[in-house]
Amino acid sequence: MRFTTTWLLLWCTSTRAAMAKKKVDDRNNQNDDNQKTDPDLNMNDEETNFSDPEGYADNVTDEDLLDDILRQKPKETDGVESVIVVDGVPQVGPERLEKLQSVINKIFGKFGAIVNDYYPKNETGQTKGYIFLEYSSPVNALEAVKMTNNYKLDKQHTFLVNLFTDFNKYEQIPDKWEPPEPLQYKGQGDLHYYLLEPDAYDQFCVVSGLGQSVQIWQNSQPEPNNIEDRQKWTQTYVKWSPLGTFLSTFHKQGVALWGGPQFTQYMKYSHTDVQFIDFSPCEKYLVTYSPQGDIGDQKRLIIWDIRTGQEKRSFAPEGPAVWPIFRWSHDDKYFARIGLDVLSVYETPSFGLLDKKSFKLPGIRDFNWSPTDNVLAYWVAEDKDVPARVTLLEIPNRNEIRNKNLFSVADCKIHWQKSGDYLCVKVDRYSKVRREKNESKYSGMYYNFEIFHMREKQIPVDSVESKEPIQAFAWEPIGSKFAIIHGESPNISVSFYGVKIGQAPSLLKKFEKKACNHLFWSPSGQFIVLAGLGNMGGALEFIDTNDFVIMNTTDHFQTSDVEWDSTGRYVVTATMATQTSITVEY
Repeated sequence: MRFTTTWLLLWCTSTRAAMAKKKVDDRNNQNDDNQKTDPDLNMNDEETNFSDPEGYADNVTDEDLLDDILRQKPKETDGVESVIVVDGVPQVGPERLEKLQSVINKIFGKFGAIVNDYYPKNETGQTKGYIFLEYSSPVNALEAVKMTNNYKLDKQHTFLVNLFTDFNKYEQIPDKWEPPEPLQYKGQGDLHYYLLEPDAYDQFCVVSGLGQSVQIWQNSQPEPNNIEDRQKWTQTYVKWSPLGTFLSTFHKQGVALWGGPQFTQYMKYSHTDVQFIDFSPCEKYLVTYSPQGDIGDQKRLIIWDIRTGQEKRSFAPEGPAVWPIFRWSHDDKYFARIGLDVLSVYETPSFGLLDKKSFKLPGIRDFNWSPTDNVLAYWVAEDKDVPARVTLLEIPNRNEIRNKNLFSVADCKIHWQKSGDYLCVKVDRYSKVRREKNESKYSGMYYNFEIFHMREKQIPVDSVESKEPIQAFAWEPIGSKFAIIHGESPNISVSFYGVKIGQAPSLLKKFEKKACNHLFWSPSGQFIVLAGLGNMGGALEFIDTNDFVIMNTTDHFQTSDVEWDSTGRYVVTATMATQTSITVEY
């Protein structure tokens, strides 16, 4: 193509020159005729001299004379900016080429339309292990290189992806290395400015119309103050980071984090069709998950470094996933997930398996990290004559610091106290069990709360038993009390227990016949809201647990959400249309 254009340009130039010469000859002939007919004209006019004076220097460049033409001059890189080279591709014969092309198109077709592809082959027809793909736009090619370089197709094949134009860059590497020039520092602003608010007013965000309007309010007095209002800031919903530093927004291309007084963009994390995110407790890492990705897609779940925006590791979850898939230790040093009869613990910043192997735990059902120590609690279901077991495991030394065997167990729930001083394991027990088609039917249910005293020698365990069904359990965030909702409507009761060092839990107060099914403690403890969500009509009761005085009783019709502010001064109740049903009479 480059040579054809050059020939065409020369042909046009030659044609123009010939036409110009013909016009000059015609004009000269005409002048000769005029001179012949008018001899006085020749005698009165002097001959014009178009020669340059002696010593004249011509400083007019070709770019000045032919700027419009030179801009159209073909370049060597024309047509190849959109081409990428993929190495590490499986070498297959003609019978498997179509399947390989299908896999390649599925992976690389996400970044744009592939207009051409080329699979080099040897004399036997087998592919050579590298391919060329051409996109319709250089932007698509650049995105494909960024997202698929080091993509692990399987255990034997990892893609190495480069732009075709990168080869010129690699050929021109100088013999003498020169250090790169330092980049100018670009500050991110004060991400913790809100901590200097003199009245400690909190901020809250309201999203309406599926992201059509996003408003950030400051909970000032006497009326909240709107400090930011943007249209189409997110495509679905928003989420605050655990420490309140960042506001995350969701987009087709990925997730963006915003922070600072003006909520400027901090970083973007490219992950197509992301639907779920999770922050590590110290806000060092971000986990993004796209459940719509292809089965086996190695990048359905990605862990990012929040500060640098670098992808640290990706995973392909197998089977149905319960979010969050990973659970983090309190200091961001470890994260873990459950597999089939295994517990996998990973360490940072290497993001590899702890000691390069998982814990083999047949029958493991659930686990949870201590909120203050690198200790995790897990429970294993019973198997025939082997009882269920709750284990406290110390990381990274893998020491089992406490075990508790449990009999006749249908289910367990793990509840850590916020300060890590106590652990409660709620145990659902049965009197009889019947097996039907690989399912267990339980009857004669009763319940136990196993309380582990984590700060005492040998971690003693106390038990609280209840014959009534349990609706809810919650620890006081700051303090040593816990609350239980038990019983069935209309005889629902709420019991409060206190825990002390060296003593069994003691009943502090019992409220009977309450219309509630959820417990919401204040973040600073002492105060609690008993809420009747869903079909209980939104009944709300505020209690001071220091002397168990009912401070207020009210309701919010069809309340679906209750949330305290971080200081424990305000409570928000909300009705979400997606979680409630309204009957309109005809």
